[in-house]
Amino acid sequence: MTYDDLHLLIDYNYWARDRVLDAVSAITPEQFTRPMGNSFNSVRDTIAHICAAEDIWIARLKGEKPQGLKKPERLPDVEAARKEWAELEGEMREQLAKFGPEAVARTIEYQDLRGNDHSDLLWQILQHVVNHGSYHRGQITTMLRQLDAAPPKSMDLIAFYRERNRRA
Repeated sequence: MTYDDLHLLIDYNYWARDRVLDAVSAITPEQFTRPMGNSFNSVRDTIAHICAAEDIWIARLKGEKPQGLKKPERLPDVEAARKEWAELEGEMREQLAKFGPEAVARTIEYQDLRGNDHSDLLWQILQHVVNHGSYHRGQITTMLRQLDAAPPKSMDLIAFYRERNRRA
C-alpha cells in the first residue's frame, strides 16, 4: 500500500458517495425517511450511519475519543446529508495530508466505543472505512429498488478505475 493508494481509496469512497446521493436525491422526503426494515431503518438512517461511522474514524485519526454515533434525525433531507458528508470528506483528506507519506506505516491507537484498546495500521483503517461505506451503499441501492426508484450509477471499484483511466 502506498500513499497514492490511500488517496485513490479516498477518491473512490467519495466518488461512490456522490453516485448514491445523486440517486437518493430523486426520491421524495417521505421515501427518504420511510421505514424499510433494513439494518438501519431508512435510506436516511443508513446514510446517517455511514456518516457517523466516518466521523468516529476521523476523530480517532485526530487522536480524539468519540462518544458514540450521532442520531440520524440530524439529517432531515438529502441536502443536509450531502453537506455533512462533504465536510467529512474534507476532514478525511485533511487528516491524510497531515500524516503525509508516512501514513502508510502509521499505527493509530484508540479505544472503541466500549472502551477496548486497539492499535491498527492507518491504511487498514481507511480500507475499512471504504469497505464499510460500500456495504451500506449496497443496502441503499436495494432500498431504492424497493421504493421503485432508480438505483445509482455503478459504484463498482472497476467502474471508478475505468472512468479515471478514460480521463487520464
